[in-house]
Amino acid sequence: MEQLIIKTLTSSFEEHAYTEDGVEFWFARDLQKLLEYEQWRNFQKVIEKAKESCKNAESSISDHFADTSKMVAVGSGAERQVEDILLTRYACYLVAQNADPQKQAVAFAQSYFALQTRKHELVEERIKLAERMEARERLTATEAQFSKNIFERGVDEKGFGRIRSKGDKALFGGNTTQDMKEKLNVPAKRSLGDFLPTVTILAKALATEMTNMNVQTKNLQGEQPITQQHISSNLTIREALANENIIPENLPAEEDIKKLQRRVKSQTKKSLEESGKLEQEPEA
Repeated sequence: MEQLIIKTLTSSFEEHAYTEDGVEFWFARDLQKLLEYEQWRNFQKVIEKAKESCKNAESSISDHFADTSKMVAVGSGAERQVEDILLTRYACYLVAQNADPQKQAVAFAQSYFALQTRKHELVEERIKLAERMEARERLTATEAQFSKNIFERGVDEKGFGRIRSKGDKALFGGNTTQDMKEKLNVPAKRSLGDFLPTVTILAKALATEMTNMNVQTKNLQGEQPITQQHISSNLTIREALANENIIPENLPAEEDIKKLQRRVKSQTKKSLEESGKLEQEPEA
């Protein structure tokens, strides 16, 4: 019986959700009924408390609570306009947290919206991780190809390191690779690329690809001409970024990409466990 109630409530909350321009929302008057509030004026008090909670959390109330109106049937085919409020998932979560927990539907909603909010945050974080990982892998592959290419043109491993460092100095406005590692508090034995924002990782990858192409097209040989080409490529990319008011050396460090991977994996596991608890069969 308990499992049937849970499934019914879950279905009810999901059926009343709307999506517009990628944003999921609920109508407050629908949520009023779902949370078993008979009077709109009583539910409005709960909404006001939720707005205060939103403000205290330093979130924009207007981003999560939007006043609106709609026509409702009043009998005999007649309709009248009533005020309503569009609520985001986060707003619904705050409303549930400020509602009467003795109501079974409220107790369920508190768990439901907390779980849905965490799932949404996790999806966003996974997307962010995927974008950084894709950029990081592209940079690694590009630098590996660059290293192979210039090795065949008389540049050894130490020479490759010097070329890459001078390219970084051009991209980061005179800051060397080591300067940037110190500026961003990157551990000595870790790669700078693991702590850069996605836009900078892609910038480094594109500059390296440009150098690679020009080295082959111009048939450059030896460390000095290849170094000059790599500096030129990085200066070109830096100028393009500056035109968009993006200054690479002024961008803050991103979270260690390896740490982000571990956290997303852990949160995914936790989310699945919590989802299972919400839906599991009660013990006999």
